[in-house]
Amino acid sequence: MPNERLRAVMEAGGWTHAALADVTGVDPKSVERWVNLGRTPRRATALAAAEALGEDVHALWPAFRQARAARAVSPELVALYGQRADLPVSVFVDLLSQARQRIDVLVYAAVFLHEAYPRLSDLLRERADEGCTIRIAVGDADAPNIQQRGREEKFGHGIESGCRLALLHYRPLTGVPGIELRTHGTTLYNSLYRADDQMLVNAHVWGVNAYGAPVWHLRRHGDGGMFDTYAESFDAVWETARPVEG
Repeated sequence: MPNERLRAVMEAGGWTHAALADVTGVDPKSVERWVNLGRTPRRATALAAAEALGEDVHALWPAFRQARAARAVSPELVALYGQRADLPVSVFVDLLSQARQRIDVLVYAAVFLHEAYPRLSDLLRERADEGCTIRIAVGDADAPNIQQRGREEKFGHGIESGCRLALLHYRPLTGVPGIELRTHGTTLYNSLYRADDQMLVNAHVWGVNAYGAPVWHLRRHGDGGMFDTYAESFDAVWETARPVEG
């Protein structure tokens, strides 16, 4: 069955088969089959064609409205926890202890780590002494996004106080070779705890304190996966964060 919508859009824009083939990198006969036989191109090619024509890809090829089949389990997913409270602090400590090259921590406060494991700062110093590069980003208590989070979680000024307390815990690490501490004021969608190619991601849910929100444990598996998405998110926040002076 011909694709009359595609034919009409091409005619309205003065597009020939050869011209559309040129911008999408296919043979003109392929474009002819899209129009006259109703063939559906590959998704990437369809997106390029739709962009060139200034049309919605789903309007031209409704088949793309169908959801892709999801993989039952991602090879990067090690474990999924219903809420952070389900994890003993030893899971976080063991993860950081195993790091040999990099530790990244992105939180608003996460003072539960210091409270449950008072040696956390010593552990980070030891990892830095062994050659780890450590970056810690905690929330700026005066940032509007953080104050808003406190209202949303019905935690009042608790988050702001937690940020200040976290800074007190981490501040003695400023000046330690290999360790850098910064504050950020971003909207925090996830708290991240990275150790080399493993990461704990504490998702944030509107109106729910972080301890009641899910956590997934990821292990990097190739390029461009879930792990890299979160790692790049950390880097983006880090670029906006302000260094803490000793």
